[in-house]
Amino acid sequence: MFVDKAKIYVKGGDGGDGIVSFRREKYVPEGGPAGGDGGRGGSVIFRVDEGLRTLMDFRYQRHFKAQRGEKGRNKSQHGAGAEDMIVRIPPGTVIIDDESQEVLADMTRHGQQVVVARGGRGGRGNIRFATPSNPAPELAENGEEGEERWIILELKVMADVGLVGFPSVGKSTLLSVVSAAQPKIGAYHFTTITPNLGVVSVGEGRSFVMADLPGLIEGAHEGVGLGHEFLRHVERTRVIIHVVDMAGSEGRDPFDDWVKINDELKQYNAELENRPQIVAANKMDMPEAEENLEVFRKKVAELRPDLMIMPISSLTRQGVKELMYKTADLLDQIPEAPAIEEVSALEERKIYKLDKEEDNSFTITRDNEAYVVSCPRVERMMKRMQLNSHDAILKLARTMRHMGIDDELRKRGATDGTIVRIGDFEFEFVEGSSYYY
Repeated sequence: MFVDKAKIYVKGGDGGDGIVSFRREKYVPEGGPAGGDGGRGGSVIFRVDEGLRTLMDFRYQRHFKAQRGEKGRNKSQHGAGAEDMIVRIPPGTVIIDDESQEVLADMTRHGQQVVVARGGRGGRGNIRFATPSNPAPELAENGEEGEERWIILELKVMADVGLVGFPSVGKSTLLSVVSAAQPKIGAYHFTTITPNLGVVSVGEGRSFVMADLPGLIEGAHEGVGLGHEFLRHVERTRVIIHVVDMAGSEGRDPFDDWVKINDELKQYNAELENRPQIVAANKMDMPEAEENLEVFRKKVAELRPDLMIMPISSLTRQGVKELMYKTADLLDQIPEAPAIEEVSALEERKIYKLDKEEDNSFTITRDNEAYVVSCPRVERMMKRMQLNSHDAILKLARTMRHMGIDDELRKRGATDGTIVRIGDFEFEFVEGSSYYY
């Protein structure tokens, strides 16, 4: 089964907690702090593996969580960091943030990797908080939570040449004739429902990858049928072979078909309009095909006089070899990179945003008799600090005093014993010392 889209959850591992510990060795009186830091949590990393061709694995496993770091240890030993989680993805995978719809990375080369969920930093042990005024602090931090997000994976087939056209125009038959691929072929619409790849060899050491893409219909750019699922694969190709049923089977007009498919490509992605294109006028072994071809050439010449039109018959193989040689010659003139912009600068880039400058803004509201302080910086600090020691409470109080929260509480009428609520914690405001308990 070919799976080319998946939605998964990724979470970096939490950092290990720092600990409070003191030296308790013989002949070492008044031993100082010896609590080590926690280890960093593992990150979730996506790495391109050219051996994969679909996103099938993500159909059965949708959650990826890295391990958390180890806790700090006594005797000033730091906890070990967790190993990163490596998730293999096929080349051609686009990684999109589900919430913002931002394209995080476009993974195209074997071995290319990107961090999609950063592991949390380890918490600091009490050896980090020793100062001349407080040489034995009972203060440590919890590990930072790992980054988490839902992401969408979209696979765009990596091929040099893409076969496009209405259903049943002979795309699959053409691929089966020029390569060893064995796509499903039938006398009904949408025989091909997933992309098929084949390697075409034209001699002299030249070869290219051709993709038989499922047939398009009107409104495909708006998602009609499976339009978006099909069209995304065209973006990767460097050359488009537009297969047209020149025999006009089922009463269709070859020129009208050519115009409609080109319009669908343009509506989906304006850059596809300028993608090098060859028209494969197929089914030339059928009655009326020659007459239709003459009319087709005249009409196309009015719109795109430079367009290459090659009459072929996939069934009798008439003109097929010449078409493949022309395609190879055209590919030699085009750069290897896809015509659309590739986000190559994101290789091994960390997706998370760097910490911004500390935001000292806060708001104070009333909830009956309690004062509710909303401040991102203080809330983050309380999440990290182990608020079970006097030293931790003093550090929090100093931070709030320096930020001006104390003065604002007094202006709002806070007095000795007033309840102050921050997040899930409640404290008593102590007038004069500015301590919280």
